[in-house]
Amino acid sequence: MSALWIAHVTVTDEESYARYVALATEAIERGGGRILARGGRYVQLEGADRSRNVVIRYPSVEAAKAVYDSDLYQEALRHAKGASEREVVIVEEL
Repeated sequence: MSALWIAHVTVTDEESYARYVALATEAIERGGGRILARGGRYVQLEGADRSRNVVIRYPSVEAAKAVYDSDLYQEALRHAKGASEREVVIVEEL
């Protein structure tokens, strides 16, 4: 079953985060991910407000987790760690 990688992000360092985005995009594409939403308009209804929301579809939970664990994504993540506050979850679709 397909899965969604959902991230809620507040960017605190645009320059470093841009490096994350470039590397992460490559990792996502290599891993079969399809970006459905990245930034853009949103309406916050409940919980912590994060100005950047990302939704990526993968063929499976395992495929999404494999991208997260990949060397390329981990390299990208080093740029995001000090440049953002994030919550990330992978959810299996129905």
